Amino acid sequence: MTTTRFDVRFDAGQADSRWQKAWDEARCFEADSNSARPKSYVLEMFPYPSGRIHIGHVRNYTMGDVLARYKAMRGFEVLHPMGWDAFGMPAENAAMEKGVHPAGWTYDNIAAMKAQLKQLGFALDWSRELATCDPEYYGHEQSLFIDLYEAGLVYRRESAVNWDPVDMTVLANEQVIDGRGWRSGAEVEKRKLNQWFLKITQFADELLDGLGTLKNWPDKVRLMQENWIGKSKGLRCTFHFVDSTQGIEVFTTRPDTMFGASFVAIAADHPFAQEQARHVPRLAEFIAECKRGGTTAAELETAEKMGFFTGYSVEHPLSKNWHLPVYVANFVLMDYGTGAVFGCPAHDQRDLDFARKYELPVTRVVADGDQTEAEFRGDEAYTGPGRIVNSEWLSGMSVDEAKAAVIAKAQHDGWGQGETQYRLRDWGVSRQRYWGTPIPFIHCDACGVVPVPKDQLPVKLPEDVDFSVPGNPLQRHATWKHVECPICGGKAERETDTLDTFVNSSWYFLRFASQPADKPFDAAEVAKWMPVEQYIGGIEHAILHLLYARFWTRALAHVGLIDVTEPFASLFTQGMVTHETYSRRDGPRELYFSPAEVDRSSDGAILKADGQPVEIGKVIKMSKSKKNVVDPEDIIAQYGADAVRWFMLSDSPPERDLPWSESGIEGCGRFVQRLWRLFGQYQDGATGEDRKLAQKTHQTIAAVAQDIEALAFNKAVARIYELTSAAEKAADSASRNEAIRTILLLVSPMMPHLAEEGWEALGGNGLAAEADWPQVDEALLVEDEVTIAIQHMGKLRDTITAAKGLPREELEALALASEKVQRSIDGAQVRKVIVVPDRLVNIVT
Repeated sequence: MTTTRFDVRFDAGQADSRWQKAWDEARCFEADSNSARPKSYVLEMFPYPSGRIHIGHVRNYTMGDVLARYKAMRGFEVLHPMGWDAFGMPAENAAMEKGVHPAGWTYDNIAAMKAQLKQLGFALDWSRELATCDPEYYGHEQSLFIDLYEAGLVYRRESAVNWDPVDMTVLANEQVIDGRGWRSGAEVEKRKLNQWFLKITQFADELLDGLGTLKNWPDKVRLMQENWIGKSKGLRCTFHFVDSTQGIEVFTTRPDTMFGASFVAIAADHPFAQEQARHVPRLAEFIAECKRGGTTAAELETAEKMGFFTGYSVEHPLSKNWHLPVYVANFVLMDYGTGAVFGCPAHDQRDLDFARKYELPVTRVVADGDQTEAEFRGDEAYTGPGRIVNSEWLSGMSVDEAKAAVIAKAQHDGWGQGETQYRLRDWGVSRQRYWGTPIPFIHCDACGVVPVPKDQLPVKLPEDVDFSVPGNPLQRHATWKHVECPICGGKAERETDTLDTFVNSSWYFLRFASQPADKPFDAAEVAKWMPVEQYIGGIEHAILHLLYARFWTRALAHVGLIDVTEPFASLFTQGMVTHETYSRRDGPRELYFSPAEVDRSSDGAILKADGQPVEIGKVIKMSKSKKNVVDPEDIIAQYGADAVRWFMLSDSPPERDLPWSESGIEGCGRFVQRLWRLFGQYQDGATGEDRKLAQKTHQTIAAVAQDIEALAFNKAVARIYELTSAAEKAADSASRNEAIRTILLLVSPMMPHLAEEGWEALGGNGLAAEADWPQVDEALLVEDEVTIAIQHMGKLRDTITAAKGLPREELEALALASEKVQRSIDGAQVRKVIVVPDRLVNIVT
């Protein structure tokens, strides 16, 4: 044995801090853009600085870290940066609730979380660290926003918004819960405000077509984006008021169901509804009620369908004698289509719910099988394929044939036009709050809205703000918003809205790649790294963040700032870390307890404080409200960073949820010590060959490499367990030494602190973090021996090891020479020997 260091247990705490310091001093993980090595950009979605990392962060960043370290060992120059998605409402809420400044709260949290991430030994390039709330960062963002404005991709218009009258701010649809503000609980109002927009719809087809090039993205994510963009072909036509040349314009994706129409419904904001409301007080009240409801697709699906009959009817385009009532309805939005729909209740669930409530006709026009009767019964609309029925000249056609036929007739007769529409709407980026990127524009009565000159960027947030009054502090700031117009020099005001925080995360990966002081990035430097080779993050970002990042990249390419159009070549969405819950009833309340407060055994669980039982609940996503969270710092302190990292990679496939278990992390801690003992069995000067172990070693090198590249970390872990067991059982030899040294290097991306400690003890040169991945001997990948099953009358009697490809007669001879087989035959005459090459020999007597 080369050292006595292995005589004691591996001290994770000492090793973790020692090697983290060594990596920092050696600047191991700082990417060199000028390196001649091939480039690899590995990136995990950067976190919001809430104050503490959670186990979900640990899993996400461990996966990326293993890949980044592995790539470096394979000879790549790796960019693996970290930063902070630091703007947003939580900081303002803290300012209001705790009386602190959002900046102080945010930077304190960043410092705490950075220290926690460093405890895990992640191979991060901290020299490129950024926070989106740094003026340096958001100043460059303001510059890019102006570039897009000058290219016609940014505009300002009046738009309906969700307005919280207590917090006095615009709310995103997702922040409206049951018609109330998520924080204040106040009834949300619909208001029209001047808002800033990005023209994402101009790129709808590009974004849709680009999905086809993203072969290394999960199918479900691509489908979610495709549905969000929502390209649909349909018919735009007019339903004229009875005996009038005026009418209501409708867009429908289901012109095949025109003969099943029973009403026309318009949005509360529709011009006709607004006009009628001026004369009909009850309609005005109904519209006000609609404005208090939610506007998300999910809310519209689940909300009770409500309507108000306007007293007007329209003629059906296919028959002037067929009149349909016109309703104002709460499930129709002005932002979708034309703000008006025709209702075909039999084949649309919202229409059916509405028709049943208001006792409107429900006519079947698409038949599934033999159900062709005109009257549609039941409360579940039929939305599947079929043949057209009860539709005059359309009857007998398929759905697609009928769609084409109605569009053709509409165009021929002049009452409609085929049209392609998108569900996607332009991206409203205005937010009436302080803690965000100031929108770099100035309002001048004489010159209009003008951009801030770039030499005056960044437009910094004022520090002296007051959160004691609800609303946007920028709007009421005494001095900050008052400026001179950069064109005429007259009195003017700054824009007081700030940008949606999704803007901050739509280009941060470019700033990681290139960080000049005088511009957002250098295109030539960006080209060296982009696109990101592997992006890792949660499925909850499948639509908005990823879609906005794709749009922003294309928009910057459109204005000539970069050449890349897709930011992320490969995407991986990891599963969550889950844990069972512990609770106890206290009257009507359910009290939850954290794992640290509970003693868990095979018999159940008790609360440490009183020794009384608690109920063990389902294994669910870790959440603060259910208290089923595990503090990474506590686990690192107890087991060390490597055991935690190893647990994150073990057992569950990385795309699936990972149930946290105390026994699981304990087992990982034991394996760390087991490897340490194995490293201590390395024998200097050992000789001799163990060909079977050598084969196992090189097969494992190749397989683990493939597993890591496929992000199949659990498979890589399983293979390392197998090689470890084989090495433990083998006798001392040069082959065993090679296996031990190989295991050390294979676990280096996963257990870097243990690997460094072992590498130094075994006399490795430099740092294990900078060592090469083990070379594979291709000759040893080929199996040259196989295990042959020997049967007598179909029953297994023995197994033998033989050279692969051994001729039949030699296999037969080996089988008959087996003592176990001879005992089974017991002198009987052998009538036939069946040989399956490389698999089995069956002796028949």
